[in-house]
Amino acid sequence: MSQSIPDLIAKKRGGGQHSRAELEQLVGGYTRGEVPDYQVSAWLMAVFLKGMTEAETADLTLVMAESGDTLDLSSLSDTVDKHSTGGVGDKTSLVLTPMLAALGLTVAKMSGRGLAHTGGTIDKLESFPGWNPELPEDRFLAQARDIGLALVGQSKDLAPADGKLYALRDVTATVESLPLIASSIMSKKIASGAQTIVLDVKSGAGAFMKTLDDSRALAQAMVDIGTRAGRNVRAVLTDMDTPLGHMAGNSLEVQEAIATLRGEGPADLTELCVTLAAEVLVAAGKETDLARAQERAAATLKDGSALAKLEAFVSAQGGDGQLVRNPAGLDVAPGRAEVLAPESGYIARLDALSVGRAVLALGGGRERKGDPVDVGVGVETVCKPGEQVAAGDVIYRLYHRDGRGLERAQELLRGGIELSQTPPEVGGLILDRVQ
Repeated sequence: MSQSIPDLIAKKRGGGQHSRAELEQLVGGYTRGEVPDYQVSAWLMAVFLKGMTEAETADLTLVMAESGDTLDLSSLSDTVDKHSTGGVGDKTSLVLTPMLAALGLTVAKMSGRGLAHTGGTIDKLESFPGWNPELPEDRFLAQARDIGLALVGQSKDLAPADGKLYALRDVTATVESLPLIASSIMSKKIASGAQTIVLDVKSGAGAFMKTLDDSRALAQAMVDIGTRAGRNVRAVLTDMDTPLGHMAGNSLEVQEAIATLRGEGPADLTELCVTLAAEVLVAAGKETDLARAQERAAATLKDGSALAKLEAFVSAQGGDGQLVRNPAGLDVAPGRAEVLAPESGYIARLDALSVGRAVLALGGGRERKGDPVDVGVGVETVCKPGEQVAAGDVIYRLYHRDGRGLERAQELLRGGIELSQTPPEVGGLILDRVQ
């Protein structure tokens, strides 16, 4: 016998554990319009205060995943997916997905657009003129089968419960709840259908999770959910105090991703993509030795196979594939400006959040869904933490359009620079793994 909604709210308020049927009654009912938002708001606050067990969080995730359409990838072999919790200069998907396709795996993936200081994969891919983020399902599956890579924008009908709940969390101060964050991310990954999922969980100033402990807890929660749902899931925790690579901004990031696929990319981006690809190979049962898996992954950047996959993928979805071979033709804003070192010393820290906000000020991101994005603007991080600079050396180079937002962007970047007179300790990119 089902309980009343107030009884379910009281149960969670008192620290009780919901059954799968109770979560369907609450969350499924809300998605269908049967439960009003004021009752779900009260329940969200109860979850925020009392938390959820691992089993409860997994059940909530599955209820959310099954609230709308699910992608059936059973006709494809070795399906894999990747998710990043978001960061600055994070163009990893542009490198990793063609690497995975070149390794013989199948990436049939849905990705999102950027919001606030974090960029979105769809926005970056739209730097290729004509590239289409919308494909009918039959063509999507056929392209994934033929090329090994198909990537489209997120469907509104995929896990609609997540969209409704997130909008409510946003206005009820319940966003920062670990089970609600984990179920939000994993509901879309599970509904997307891939059997193997690798998670890049960012930690630091430019990430949603600011501390390593919080990032580790989120990673563990998501791996637990995926395992309970019968998926092969691994998480890699990575630093996001400093922007990834050198470029932040859509076209600039695409150019840097292409350089990485040529084996000429920055060390940190290359390391991350090789690490994630190796984790996928082991999780999918294609390798047992992680070192061997890393060798195979790195080889795709040396032999041109990953670059060829990106070109085939861009062309298949209507984009100008020739720009993969000649990325200088991508739209980059013509204006240039710099931020200089105010004194001599060592770079102790470059705040990633400041870089993300500077790109936003230049017009390279959106404050609200639907805002236009200038794909050509951005920020180049010329120096990295640990490097020695003299007064007047260039630390940042800005790419702007007619000076829009330039003064604010420079102000933000200057405020995020920390110099020291002694060489600072610089930590590694890979912070931890959760399997």
